[in-house]
Amino acid sequence: MLRRTAKFEVSLTPTSESLLAPVADEPREWLLGRALDEFVADVRALDEVAPRLVPGATRPRIEVALDADTPVVTGDTLLVSGQEVMQTWERPLMRALAEAVTRTGGTVCEVGFGLGISAGFVQSLRPSAHTIIEANPDVAATALAWAASDDGDGGGGGGDGDGGRAGVRIVTGRWQDVLPDLGRFDGILFDTYPLDEREVDDHVVRDATFAEHFFPHAAEHLADGGSFTYYSNEIDSLSRRHQRALLRHFETFSVRVVDGLRPPADCSYWWAPSMAVIVAAGPRRGQGG
Repeated sequence: MLRRTAKFEVSLTPTSESLLAPVADEPREWLLGRALDEFVADVRALDEVAPRLVPGATRPRIEVALDADTPVVTGDTLLVSGQEVMQTWERPLMRALAEAVTRTGGTVCEVGFGLGISAGFVQSLRPSAHTIIEANPDVAATALAWAASDDGDGGGGGGDGDGGRAGVRIVTGRWQDVLPDLGRFDGILFDTYPLDEREVDDHVVRDATFAEHFFPHAAEHLADGGSFTYYSNEIDSLSRRHQRALLRHFETFSVRVVDGLRPPADCSYWWAPSMAVIVAAGPRRGQGG
């Protein structure tokens, strides 16, 4: 099974008769051909958008875990352990995430604070309560100061009488350690960063999306009728592999494309001018893998 295009060719060669057995020859060939055609279409789509992608650079290895290193804010960038964790040009994406996670108006759990961009948008939409989990102690201290103030970001949660943001709780620690004791939420927003090279290898390189390892935990901690949101760099769609991972843990999901992102020329991490915001709902409790 061979596919040729102007810029590449790809072939699929079954090495065992048990592949897709006991499907008959004709539907077996159709299924394999369709999978091959989808791969070709994905590569073509990437080639088409490549001129608009951030050129990127070789990512520096994480020598010190992100929750053990000292963060540095340089201009519009939060740097931790040599990683560009967040930049202010991500604001349109953070706004879309905040709109998704607060759509029920109930309680929100946000995993990752960063520069507080999404947290400010969440507050402006006034959830009934807002819990933020942050692994880096210094960033968490910044989050605590943010929670105690009201800097006019449109948030404040109604105020608590002393200028602070009512209903905001900052929890310091890795989500793996602290989430089990936090109960369920109407909305969960996952926007954090790999803490070490093991997480990069296991969940950035090998998983369908970095958030995949969080899927079963999100499903477990969603209240009935709640929704889980995160972003993906698949630009304008989700792979079938990504969809299968979602449907192992959720009944439904939707995808919104956020266009017009403008990363600076010196942005070293790998971004596109469009991102996909995913909202999953209907957790399949006890059925996840």
